Amino acid sequence: MASLLVFSKIKKALGLDRCKTFLNGAAPLSIEIKKYFLSLDILLCGAYGMSETTAGHTVSRDDIFRLTSAGKSLPGTKTKIYNPGQDQQGEVCMWGRHIFMGYLNNELNTSESLDEEGWLHSGDIGQLDEEGFLYITGRIKELLITAGVENISPVQGRIYKSAELLITAGGENIPPVIIEDSIKTELPFLSNVTLIGDQRKFLSVLLTFKTNTNMETGEALDEVTSEVKDWLTSLGSKASTVSQILEENSEKVMAAIQQGIDRANTKAISNAQKVQKYAILPKDFSIPSGELGVRRAALHTSASSSTAADYITIDSKQHTSPSKNGPTSQKVHVIIACTVQRT
Repeated sequence: MASLLVFSKIKKALGLDRCKTFLNGAAPLSIEIKKYFLSLDILLCGAYGMSETTAGHTVSRDDIFRLTSAGKSLPGTKTKIYNPGQDQQGEVCMWGRHIFMGYLNNELNTSESLDEEGWLHSGDIGQLDEEGFLYITGRIKELLITAGVENISPVQGRIYKSAELLITAGGENIPPVIIEDSIKTELPFLSNVTLIGDQRKFLSVLLTFKTNTNMETGEALDEVTSEVKDWLTSLGSKASTVSQILEENSEKVMAAIQQGIDRANTKAISNAQKVQKYAILPKDFSIPSGELGVRRAALHTSASSSTAADYITIDSKQHTSPSKNGPTSQKVHVIIACTVQRT
């Protein structure tokens, strides 16, 4: 009845009334977006593939679905995770007759992508669950060595470091996307959670609250959304803007944020993957102000600020997670590149 009276009209207004299957690919969608479309009776089915796989390789559908998964291998194809770590994550490799034969007149790149058994090494980090659902968690970027740790690619013995894997000063590989998503699940009023800690002794996160947007410019405003206001009110706070939240520095609000991070930390598979500090940024990310699409490699913690023309230094409110062994007083400065990465 709801589908007939409500959802069908919404789909028609969106021009989707004749669509039977809704697929999303190219880049991961947040859980919030998927849940929003589910509330409209639109099931967004994840899919994964590359030009080198003749488009799709894994796909979800109504009866084969996991909310954050890219689906299962198509019939006649295979997927494996090369050299998985303790968290079962490794490079996603694909096999099948749909795999390309190689790059035209480029034997070097071909040999680096295809192994002798015909497996295509994607350069993406992912994992498979017991039922064969694929989850993409990051991306590999070549030619970097940090903290004395060498990440060897599966082909040609080349040295890789994952652009979506942080490597701490202790040599621990950290998958930031999983940790960030876990914190956002625990603290749904946050719009962005960015993990930092590459070549550092501990992990920190940069947090931004959900705020209203200037409909003409697209810039994030200081005023928080009604969802955030309701949450603040429940904690006895009268703040209605990010500036007021930082100025008020309510113990209850900060404690609630800390408790959410602590809950996310209970899911960590090692102490190195637990977040020790967090900083609340004074403004949400947006495309006009230049933070959305920023490359993770441009986010750093530093003991001194940068005066480079293409950087913004934000000395934000800082907070520390309680830890027996972790640092308790190191100051966190946040440097965010202003360039926008468009792909």
